[in-house]
Amino acid sequence: MRSIDTLQIGKIKLTWLRGGNITLDGGTMFGVVPKSVWTRKYPCNESNLIPMVTDPILVQYADKNFLIDSGLGAGKLSDKHKKIFGVTRESFLEEQLAGLGLHADDIHGILMTHLHNDHAAGLTKLGNNGYEPVFSKAVHYIHATEWEEVQNPNLRSRGTYLKENWQPIADLVETFTEANEVAPGIEIIHTGGHSAGYSMIKIESEGQAAYHLGDLLPSHAHQNPLWVMAYDDYPMNSISVKQKWITNAASQGAWLTFYHDYFVRAIKWDEEGNVIDKVENEHAS
Repeated sequence: MRSIDTLQIGKIKLTWLRGGNITLDGGTMFGVVPKSVWTRKYPCNESNLIPMVTDPILVQYADKNFLIDSGLGAGKLSDKHKKIFGVTRESFLEEQLAGLGLHADDIHGILMTHLHNDHAAGLTKLGNNGYEPVFSKAVHYIHATEWEEVQNPNLRSRGTYLKENWQPIADLVETFTEANEVAPGIEIIHTGGHSAGYSMIKIESEGQAAYHLGDLLPSHAHQNPLWVMAYDDYPMNSISVKQKWITNAASQGAWLTFYHDYFVRAIKWDEEGNVIDKVENEHAS
């Protein structure tokens, strides 16, 4: 196994795991931004598809292990659905955890930004009696609105809020309203935008910080607050949240971390928008 991408935030260690690869329509990922503009910052193939990952972040503090989102999972999608979702490689999270000396039961909490399939499918797997939780000892932190909507999806969301992803974890879920500090310096915060119950993650330790905006900032190419995905249910909310936290990160020298970016794991921008530091995806090829 090749080296795994990591980032140290004070006493908190972040490690990117490999949750699966997908290809997505570039027009959808960049919304109203013209192709001639966004392709200067992020490449696409002849079919207008862009490469992306679905890589959870292992967050370790003292003797606690948390995950930010869960990847695509494995063995759950038919070939038809792999094609629909653009899946080119499934997850192998449990094998990677084993390589780090950890078992799925060693994960204390899952910090779910939201429960769309590409973030939540790795929460469950097929067992002898149907779908079962992968992280059966972990508290699954989910915003109350997100948890309510996943159980009662609308016409737009029912294709991504899949029952096999959330029903088996129902007894493990802990909901919150505004924010929840799950460990010192590790906080999940409701923002809305991508979905009504969407949440970001703030990590702070010893004067250092990292903000995980997830699908609100799906790649380094989405730096402009106005560049939001067509997938966002509340795009104006997404814009305001991006503007706030990108500005905060620049003024505080904080990292911004990514779940979907094929090329960059984390980045620091200055107040003029220049890159002052970044962690590249060592697995990108």
